Amino acid sequence: MTGMVRAVRPLSHAYDAVIVGGGHNGLVAAAYVARQGGKVLVLEKNDQVGGAAVTSEIIPGFKFSRASYLAGLIRPSIVKELDLHKYGLRFLPRDPSSFTPTKSHGEHLLFWSDAQKTAQSIARFSKADAKAFPLYEKKIGAFRDLIQPFLENSLPKVSFDHLQSGNLMAFARLASENFELLSHIFKYKDELADFYEFVTAPAAHILDRWFESDILKTTLATDAVIGSMTSPTEPGSAYVLLHHVMGEIAGMQGVWAYVQGGMGALSNAIAASAEDSGAEIIVQADVQEILLNRDGSVRGVHVTLEDGTDLEIESNFVLSNCTPYRTFTELLPKDKQEPLLGFEFLKRITTADYSCGAFKINCAVNEIPDFVCAPNKDKHTSQLHHRGTIHFETSMQDLEIAAAEAKRGCPANRPVIEMTIPSTLDETISPKGKHVVQLFVQYAPYDVDPKVGSWADPKFKQQFIDRVFGIIDEFAPNFSSSVIGFDALSPLDLEQQFGLHKGNIFHGSMSLHQILYMRPSPEHCDGSTPIDGLYICGSGIHPGGGVMGAPGRNAAHRMLGDVLP
Repeated sequence: MTGMVRAVRPLSHAYDAVIVGGGHNGLVAAAYVARQGGKVLVLEKNDQVGGAAVTSEIIPGFKFSRASYLAGLIRPSIVKELDLHKYGLRFLPRDPSSFTPTKSHGEHLLFWSDAQKTAQSIARFSKADAKAFPLYEKKIGAFRDLIQPFLENSLPKVSFDHLQSGNLMAFARLASENFELLSHIFKYKDELADFYEFVTAPAAHILDRWFESDILKTTLATDAVIGSMTSPTEPGSAYVLLHHVMGEIAGMQGVWAYVQGGMGALSNAIAASAEDSGAEIIVQADVQEILLNRDGSVRGVHVTLEDGTDLEIESNFVLSNCTPYRTFTELLPKDKQEPLLGFEFLKRITTADYSCGAFKINCAVNEIPDFVCAPNKDKHTSQLHHRGTIHFETSMQDLEIAAAEAKRGCPANRPVIEMTIPSTLDETISPKGKHVVQLFVQYAPYDVDPKVGSWADPKFKQQFIDRVFGIIDEFAPNFSSSVIGFDALSPLDLEQQFGLHKGNIFHGSMSLHQILYMRPSPEHCDGSTPIDGLYICGSGIHPGGGVMGAPGRNAAHRMLGDVLP
């Protein structure tokens, strides 16, 4: 639970804006609208706000960041503008940030904040790679700087019909309205060709050009497959890699951090900021339908409260933090969908790619993992290498095989595993001497071949969990025996518990055909929709997934711009 005392019923039956879903983006949208004087109501189906960014004490004494587990993409502007540190937000940066163990004593790869220490670690596998890595980081840094304005704001408004017809005035107007953005891009003119290649190429192609050691390439490539069913050899996978290194924490670029108290503390800070600005938040409030006027414009929502009470709440605007699929195909009246949305838009929504393959396991352990390559000093005290993200893949071929199996509808025999142990830096989430171990597992398809099994079958799910634990035991033999309890979320669980269609953690895949203007469509990547008064404020719009907050901020600004042009 959030620990906040909230009303169980709305204080009114009429609002300026209703936010459907209290995930982090919905809360961000609520905060910005409320700060402009709007009367705002947030309705969250679950018993706490945050969506997938929540902290849950499922096993007594252990607080799990149940779905999302690291902060790195939340926009610094949002942290500053909503004054989130005032409401208890504390980032815990990690150093080293990454640890890739092997099965040989003393052989492992570490990424440190100190570039020289990182180079020394890489040099154990390749001296050439140690020299190349700082240059690679510099190149990635330039790309990260180049795209920052595109993350901070909605994309420039483009009249595609006019541009396609060669309307010179349309080109001139576009250039004039976006002079500052074009000036920014011009600063990076020497990087544009390399940037284009990077975002369109296979990650393996890029990494092969820079490096020779498999362990380094594989460690970097894991960022290219997070939340994706693609493999590193597929075009566009390098963009996903870039998406996961384009954040900033406490002024440090490309850094990921734990949040003290778990990811729910971030959501609670946003909620507290929104409430201080006047927003109302009701949990265990399940929105059944978005209500429409006779002319097709929004008039409010139908919601069922915790006690079973059904209410119709009037609102001038509705901002949906749900996936585009749920918003348009499940919350709108069936007979109104095609007439109001149009056949082409609705078809785009219903055929969007939601493949993902994510599986999350949260573990309570009574011993810190003891790695063969870096033995512990004792059972309960963490070492420096326990602080960062721990990777269990040392071969690019492992990633390729796992991806191929998942595409056939088979959970990978050797799934990709990222381990994080936030209790190494956060003493508030586990009993002394015990730890929280988070496992983000990749290549577990939502659509499992029926001949193979089903996520609805507890035995099938447990077999996959055992497989994951077995892989970790190869590197840290004490792991399985140290687990005193766990919480596992299959793709089906992610859908049912967090409303993530097909278990996709990004509200739709972050493949090249579903980013920028195509998220979800050229006319509506800014949060607007074909329906007057209805907006999308979740990760299904630009700039996409991750605990970023930018979609919520952009949608709020678009809505406010429509009210106060």
